[in-house]
Amino acid sequence: MTANSKTGRKPGPGGGPAIQAGSGGMPSLDAPIRVPQNLPLILVLYLLGIFMGAIDTGIVTPARTLIQSALGVDGKTGIWIITIYTLAYAAIIPISGKLADRFGRKVIYIASIALFGAGSAICALSASTGSFAVMLAGRVVQAIGGGGIMPIATAEFGTTFPASKRGMALGLVGGVYGIANILGSTMGSAILDIFGKSRWDFLFMVNVPIAALIVVAGLFILPNTKGAAVRKIDWAGIPVLSAMVLALLYGLRNIDFFNFATSIRSVEVYPFLAAFALLLPVLLYVERRAEDPILALEYFTGRQTLVTLILSFIVGVMMMGMVFVPQFAENALGIASGSGGYFVAVLGIFAGLSGPASGSLIDRFGPKKILYAGFTITLAGALFLILYTVPHPDTAAVIASLAIMGLGLGFTMGTPLNYMMLQNSRAENLNSALATLSLVRSIGTAIAPAIMIGFLAHAGVTAQDKLMSLMPPIEAPRLEQAEKLSRLVDRMKADPRQAAMLTSVQIPSFDVPAAAINIGGASGMGAAPGAGLPADLVAKLQGADVTSIVDVMKELARRMYDEKTPAVMEKIQGGIRAGLAKMEESVASMDASLARIRAGSAGMPGAAAGIEAGKTGLGEVVATMKALDDEIPSAFRKSRDSYMVSIEERRPEIESAFQSALNVGFSQMYITVALASLVGALVLSFYRQRGKTAFATAQSVNEG
Repeated sequence: MTANSKTGRKPGPGGGPAIQAGSGGMPSLDAPIRVPQNLPLILVLYLLGIFMGAIDTGIVTPARTLIQSALGVDGKTGIWIITIYTLAYAAIIPISGKLADRFGRKVIYIASIALFGAGSAICALSASTGSFAVMLAGRVVQAIGGGGIMPIATAEFGTTFPASKRGMALGLVGGVYGIANILGSTMGSAILDIFGKSRWDFLFMVNVPIAALIVVAGLFILPNTKGAAVRKIDWAGIPVLSAMVLALLYGLRNIDFFNFATSIRSVEVYPFLAAFALLLPVLLYVERRAEDPILALEYFTGRQTLVTLILSFIVGVMMMGMVFVPQFAENALGIASGSGGYFVAVLGIFAGLSGPASGSLIDRFGPKKILYAGFTITLAGALFLILYTVPHPDTAAVIASLAIMGLGLGFTMGTPLNYMMLQNSRAENLNSALATLSLVRSIGTAIAPAIMIGFLAHAGVTAQDKLMSLMPPIEAPRLEQAEKLSRLVDRMKADPRQAAMLTSVQIPSFDVPAAAINIGGASGMGAAPGAGLPADLVAKLQGADVTSIVDVMKELARRMYDEKTPAVMEKIQGGIRAGLAKMEESVASMDASLARIRAGSAGMPGAAAGIEAGKTGLGEVVATMKALDDEIPSAFRKSRDSYMVSIEERRPEIESAFQSALNVGFSQMYITVALASLVGALVLSFYRQRGKTAFATAQSVNEG
């Protein structure tokens, strides 16, 4: 076996770089392990940091709609609470890993924890300031800190334990990460229930004391493990890689995969993807000449590490399906928003069982078989959810599907992939190797929501169409005085003498066509979602769940009713007043005729009597029209209230239609998870695992 002409290192397993003995402070994976005396405390501090950082991924999920409503933004803007965290997190991961290689894990880990705590405090502050910009700033600071927690902690576990126990140790990391990542939504729901939905700032404040504890204890307890090779830091590669990651993730997140041809031409997509393509050769040029590259290109050229990175991307896609579990549970079981987070506990419990177990099993069977098991079990859980739980939603079915998927995810999240990456990386690059793994997984977690949210968005449009078809027909308000007026006019027309007088009087029509107050159309839900509606009502429609959709529809109907009826009432009342003016002219003309008759000949008593009768009839008409004018506002209010009752009577049908429409979106979402599991198993077949893993071989050398 020949050494690489440039590095002098022998190729590692499967063509990847060999694990070589480090120098200075960075332990080699095949060197004897010196276990620190205070190892339990070190592990607690790292695991606590992993738990805090991972739990924040989901803790915001059940409160996202509450936060965006409180800060006055719509759903499209509110999703940036999650998006901006993902972007900043992904951009900082490779940088923090390389800085840990250079300055030591303790320094970068404590700095990361401090930044995460500070960012959490800033996010909490946005509740009192009411500023969405403050929230986004806090999320960026949080993400910069969070990006340095998981890779550094994982690398410490991977080099602190003996080779024969390394799988178990990484399984512990994977278990804590998986449990925290999944239980975040449950904790979010619990905090909202304890402190109230208006006090969502406690979701962030809970991190502050934990971060402070880790920082203070870490200063005294954690060892500062680092590589002794003092090489020039890759200052040129850092901004290029950061810009590339941000451009790629932002562009991909904005693609509408249901309208790909149009969205790819959007200014929020193609300029960023073009920037990524232009920066790629720049990065290759810079990294090939860097003394200590921020991103080791060898990870993408070695077969073993490349397969591992692709699998990490696929696992990232699968993990994002779990983010929507609270919404799925709420929709399937008809429970209020914010309550579905408790069902994520099922995922957490079973992932917590399989995560640590996967590490111990890896020590016996290797990572490949464990990953196969994880993909297979996750596929089974997704298929059960799609084929049984969605058409037969009940608590037992939801729990069963989540339990199976949680068990499968515990075998895939973290442990096997971390093991595989460590197994095929040089000891002096362990931090950056795991950071690269996390970066690629983050790309998967960034792309997946763009697809999955698209499924829900299109399901929402279908739901709106179904809901509008279920809305009761509009009935025109009943105007009693209009009916009385119609009878008076008919009676006058039956009298030949009075009928002649009516020829000069225009009686307006008081029929109110239902179309005039229809709540659909250009400004209702019959148009594009949200078209012409106030921003607060749009936010309520987008944030509605099964338990609130009827109330939201009633509010929509009330708003549209109140918007359209003033014009209808004004038209009717305008006709009344115009008619009254004409009648008053007719009455004045009659008075003049009577005066002439009485001043002239006394031989026309019949004519005078006819005019008197007509005048009396018109007087009744005038009085009735005035009463009608007064009746109109209350009649329209009664009509609106009656319409609200009609909507309430259709509550079961409306809730069922909303639930079934959204379930189509959730089915498509978990079909994506199932397909990702299948693709993951296929890609895994290209990974070459030997009879003995590199770690086991190293351990046998040490023990020999």
